[in-house]
Amino acid sequence: MKHVTRIGAPSRALLLTEPTRASLEFATFVAAAPLLRRAPRGDGHTVLVLPGFLADDRSTLVLRTYLGTLGYHTYGWGLGRNVGPTAEILDGMTTRVERLAESSGSPVSIVGWSLGGMFARGLGHQHPELIRRIVTLGSPFRGDSPISSHAARSFERFAHLHVPHAELPDVDADRGQLSMPVTAVYTKGDGVVAWQTCLQPDGVHRENVEVPGSHCGLGHNPAALWVVADRLAQSAGGWAPFVAPAVARHLYPAPAPASAAA
Repeated sequence: MKHVTRIGAPSRALLLTEPTRASLEFATFVAAAPLLRRAPRGDGHTVLVLPGFLADDRSTLVLRTYLGTLGYHTYGWGLGRNVGPTAEILDGMTTRVERLAESSGSPVSIVGWSLGGMFARGLGHQHPELIRRIVTLGSPFRGDSPISSHAARSFERFAHLHVPHAELPDVDADRGQLSMPVTAVYTKGDGVVAWQTCLQPDGVHRENVEVPGSHCGLGHNPAALWVVADRLAQSAGGWAPFVAPAVARHLYPAPAPASAAA
């Protein structure tokens, strides 16, 4: 029998301070905007951004707008509020990726926040030929429930809407199988999900990048946005590990080993 290490949810203190910390991160984003515009620029390919649990495209507006200023063709998922793996959402995401790849004539990158990142990995399994790279923001891949976090109970409230037996990607199930580069951004200040559950195992073209901040602020966290921009700027088929800019290396601690989630 496989041994499962239980990872508890973050402290209540971290959870209760999420709104305040996320607001401060937005203020930091506004102040850092001139510097963020100097982030690496890529080839302007198509990027699909998936929102987190109970969020919709409004939550990713800052992130999509920022990537647009760097020249990318950015799109929200257009499926309303993310309430989990309903038939409408699962089918809608597949259709969205297929149409974006067809219209652009090349694979698309996906940036997924929290549950959106789990969906992104699922799409990576199902349609690897359509996806160029994946970046996840605070996405919990390992846990004792679909979302081992303070959101787990809310997730279960929508279970009656979910496709029967629909499974969200598990970090052990997809070990070594995703063919495209995947970067997992996480923060030890996460008040919603345990940061250890956001680590992916070591592998080819895989990396975990830690940033300071909150879970709810990852979509406008300057350190996280720089990572997203840097990763998207890599050429199609190219790969190099993330290297923090010299003036901001203090914002990017050495990533925790994947074994921290075991």
